[in-house]
Amino acid sequence: MEFKKFMKKQLIILRHAKSAWDTDATTDFERPLAKRGKGDAPRMGRWMLEHGLLPDHVVSSPALRAKQTAVKACKAMDIGKGKINWDPRVYGAGTEDLLEVLAEVPSKAYRVMIVGHNPGMEFLFNYLAKKDGKDQLEDSPIKTATAVVLDIPTSWKNLQADCAKIVKIQYPRELAAQENSE
Repeated sequence: MEFKKFMKKQLIILRHAKSAWDTDATTDFERPLAKRGKGDAPRMGRWMLEHGLLPDHVVSSPALRAKQTAVKACKAMDIGKGKINWDPRVYGAGTEDLLEVLAEVPSKAYRVMIVGHNPGMEFLFNYLAKKDGKDQLEDSPIKTATAVVLDIPTSWKNLQADCAKIVKIQYPRELAAQENSE
């Protein structure tokens, strides 16, 4: 028996950074990041690096704004874009779709980061996270470029409702404010 099989796992849910609306993009899928998003995505990657939250496995929506977010966050963590798994199921996904994507994560992966869109990211969070007597998202929605870190005490194939413990919800604006005060 391998020891790692009994270790808890971590899931980082990262919503894509702020996207631009005033572009020449002909479809929602092709919308790029806005200026703020281009700053927030690497900011969140640096935060993950500083807190030892480097993912073993990264999966992202291939929509342009999610793709740019994943690449910029991973670059800040010194993870090459060749290590990012682009999964079209993440774009427009509901909870079942995202659980299917996570079920295909290699079992040896300890920390996984999924980069996607709302409402899917919030649906996934609400399904997995144990609530301490209230809905965590009432006061803390998964805004653009927000990272939610969850402890998962099971395998990626067996994710059940309320199985995860919330470790941290990190907003990019909090980090920007800290950077500006230093």
